[in-house]
Parts: sequence; C-alpha cells; structure tokens
Amino acid sequence: MTAPRTDWTRDEIAALFDLPFTELVFRAATVHRERFAADEVQLSTLLSIKTGGCAEDCGYCSQSASANSGVEATKLMDVQAVLQSAAQAKDNGSSRFCMGAAWRNPKDRDMPAIIEMVKGVRGMGLETCMTLGMLEPHQAQQLAEAGLDYYNHNIDTSPEKYAEIITTRTMDDRLDTLAQVRKAGINVCSGGIVGMGETRDDRVGVLHTLATLPSHPQSVPINALVPVKGTVLGDMLADPPLAKIDDVEFVRTVAVARITMPASMVRLSAGRESMSDAAQALCFMAGANSIFTGDRLLTAPNAGDDKDGALFARLGLKPMVAEEPRGCKLLREAAE
Repeated sequence: MTAPRTDWTRDEIAALFDLPFTELVFRAATVHRERFAADEVQLSTLLSIKTGGCAEDCGYCSQSASANSGVEATKLMDVQAVLQSAAQAKDNGSSRFCMGAAWRNPKDRDMPAIIEMVKGVRGMGLETCMTLGMLEPHQAQQLAEAGLDYYNHNIDTSPEKYAEIITTRTMDDRLDTLAQVRKAGINVCSGGIVGMGETRDDRVGVLHTLATLPSHPQSVPINALVPVKGTVLGDMLADPPLAKIDDVEFVRTVAVARITMPASMVRLSAGRESMSDAAQALCFMAGANSIFTGDRLLTAPNAGDDKDGALFARLGLKPMVAEEPRGCKLLREAAE
C-alpha cells in the first residue's frame, strides 16, 4: 500500500470536486475500503469542559465573548465531573473522549487540571482528545507526556477566506499550533467548516491546506455550519441571506477529503443533527467513518445516541473497536 500523498495541487483537488457525483463517490468508497472496514464507524464523545467567554471573534462561534448568543461563560470543570462524563461516554459505546475549552490559549495555571483529565480518561481505556486553542511548545510537550492521543485545532476555512471569518488570529497561527502538536508527537485532529458562504474553491483550499501538511491529520472533522442567532454568521443567514451548502456538495467534500487523505479518520461533526438519514448514508459511502455521539457537541445540538443507534441498524453499521490508546500504551511499555 502506497504512502498517502502530501503533494496534491489545488488543480488536482478541484478536478476531483468536478467529477460526476457517482464517479466521485465510487472512487472515494474504493479508497476507503483499501484501508478501513466499510461497515465500521468510530464513535467519539465531545464535552465542553470550559464554556463561553472566549477572546477570539470567530464569526460562527456562540462561545465568543463578542457574540450575543446568550451563552454564559463558565469556569473550567472539576476533574471528577469530567471523568464521570467520560465513564458514561464509554458505557454508551464511545472509544474516544474529546474535551474542549473556550480559550484563545490555555494558561499555565490551568495545565495541572488538564493533565489530570487526560490521565484519568486514558486510564479508562478511552482515546483522549483535547481542543484548548493555541499552544505554546512547552504546553504541547506537557500534553504529550501526559499521554494525550489527539489534539484538535481546526483550520476552519481556506487561507483566502480566513480573515473574513476570524480577525483575532491568522491561519499561520493555526498552522503553528499544529506544527507544535506534531513536534510533540501527538496525533493531529484538524478539519474545516462548510456552509459559511464560501465558494467551492474555498472548499478546495481548506482540503488542499490539510492534505499538503507534512503529514495528514489523523482525524479530519468536516463540520456544517450550525447558525446561531447572535453570531456574525448566524445573523447573516437571515439578513442578507447566506447560502447553505446542499447535501450533494457536502458529500462531495467528504469524498474529496477521503481520497486526498486516505488513511485519516473523516468525521461527520457539527451539523449532522439536521442531515437526513439518506444524506448521512451517502457520507458513509463516500468515506466518512467517524461521528460524534450524544445529544450535544460543545454548545450545539447533536443527533443523540438513540437516533444514531437506529441509523446504524438501518444501514448495517457497527461501532469501530479502538486500538489501545497511545497514553495507555506508553504506560504499559514503561512498566515492562
């Protein structure tokens, strides 16, 4: 099996988007089956461990301090409360537990509690993921030493559109944090958001940026904008109208992500609760093999375990069994 390419051109990726829909989905399904079982989907759970009050001005985010979304700022959750949520997620079939904090970047005073959370969750046999904003090199190293499996830091959109969505940081800031995560030896989770008024060329741009990183993100979340009243993009949906991405174009995006990053987990993330079963089925055909479970993501609604269970039964899908989490492996090898 050949190694994944990191030399994709934008023209090559644009040509994939332009393929007839059935041909594109067929190619993506073929690539998927070369590396993954077609009937297995990874289940992850996402918990907001610190909500609201973020200094960033992301136009899509209800947790930004500049948004008038009604989301109240909270303090960092107690470690034991986080571990209780992780235990419940495991009981519900999740193999990865993701923890998100609404920060521009974590403060050093917060790191001891964060480290406790990582160690506690990995001790349950779950894969661990954190999304805490931008990281300093020493913070990335601390997380690596604690055994963190994945760090999420989405690039959101194309380099060309980035400044229209966020003004308090740059795309280079995002890429710098991803470089720090890779250097520390932590798996990268990074994807984008579609349905923010972008063009297809912007969707080409975000996938090109991810597919030409020194190594592909091990997880690639594909989010559909969940418009929230009081956010810049949520209000734009009403006046002036912002065009919502249709299901066929969303499936195309998933398919191109699968082809260009064949060994990555491609995750259906935000926006899935509003997708029909048929649209989700097409996404799974096109190479998506990971979802978030539960009734809520960070602050947005999610499909829920019962609905997902019924969908899996209809489609003949089953939860993917996780390999030994990196943190547990490190502990075991150190003891041997």
